[in-house]
Amino acid sequence: MLQAVHGEIAHIAAVSILDTDLMPEPKAPSTTPDGRYIIVRGRLWRASNPALPGSERQRLVDALMAARRAVKEAGGDENLLRAARDQVDTAKRALGERGPVWWNDGAADLNRHRIENTPYRDWYHDMTDGSRGTDGN
Repeated sequence: MLQAVHGEIAHIAAVSILDTDLMPEPKAPSTTPDGRYIIVRGRLWRASNPALPGSERQRLVDALMAARRAVKEAGGDENLLRAARDQVDTAKRALGERGPVWWNDGAADLNRHRIENTPYRDWYHDMTDGSRGTDGN
């Protein structure tokens, strides 16, 4: 009898842990005030071009996700891997995340720079109350 009760408690605990209603929503990465970058673990990553129409952006995001799956599924096949990586690059360029910048004010591209080495440093410090690593990830 005790084993049955213990088993039922373990089952209830497991179901509760897996209940998605209790799981917190993942936080979206912070975005710089000008919308040019998202911040992931203290590093700037170029954001998608906000001027893209929603349907076009979604089509490109879908293509990017399919290409990323193809990279994962390529296994050890170098030809498949190269083709999949090229598809990722094509989608990221079309989204504006790689290649020429999508803004036209002459500001430098700071993609992949540590935020503390950029003009966004003070803004980020103020936004995070001086703590490090609280960029939504």
